[in-house]
Amino acid sequence: MKLAIIEDEQVHRELLAVYLEEWGAEQSVSLCIKAFSSAESFLFDWEEERDFDVLFVDIQMKEMNGMEMAKRIREQDPNIVIIFTTGLPEYMGEGYEVEALHYLLKPISREKLGQCMDRALRRSSRERFLLVQTREEIRKLFTEQILYVEARGHGCVIEYCAPTGETCRTEITESISELEQKLDGEDFVKCHRSYLCRISSIQRIDKTDIILDNGSRVPVSRRLYAQVNKAFIRYFRGREG
Repeated sequence: MKLAIIEDEQVHRELLAVYLEEWGAEQSVSLCIKAFSSAESFLFDWEEERDFDVLFVDIQMKEMNGMEMAKRIREQDPNIVIIFTTGLPEYMGEGYEVEALHYLLKPISREKLGQCMDRALRRSSRERFLLVQTREEIRKLFTEQILYVEARGHGCVIEYCAPTGETCRTEITESISELEQKLDGEDFVKCHRSYLCRISSIQRIDKTDIILDNGSRVPVSRRLYAQVNKAFIRYFRGREG
């Protein structure tokens, strides 16, 4: 798990890091911990490395405060775990807007921190994501957001559902064979030599096309039609059971 501590007081940054390392050792969980002294320094790093799993965010920081920073992060990542730290109990009601996992009151308790990390670990184990390379950046996409993948030149186009509910498309440099390997064992099926489709997003299948819940259509080849139809039926019968 990759964690960030965003805290402008050194003593609290160091204490959190020690407690987290102790929790990781006790739970046999490998942790990568990065500490930041301001919201601005974290956001600068996050633009390059959008693969953090858990953020520990101090609410009261100079310049940009932790709540404002968390709102910016949440606009682009609906699943990252946010845990606020604060010395003032009155701030504890402000996290609903960004769906914070928990608040930790300073001085932080080792036991409370451990309980937060137990919850974060259970949550992250249910969420699968891909790190994909676009022309401008490395992007984190949760597999449940992806609708389909289309081969395009030497790379691919991914159509996905953004946190706002809007359907978006992004071009990536990975080939469709690389994506097929990364998505192996997930909720995806190859429906055409140039397409991968998320089974749970399928609304119906006709002889030449797959129609998704958002109205998008992707082709299904005659060679793969029976395989796709079987996967579709198996998936939704399993959900009914």
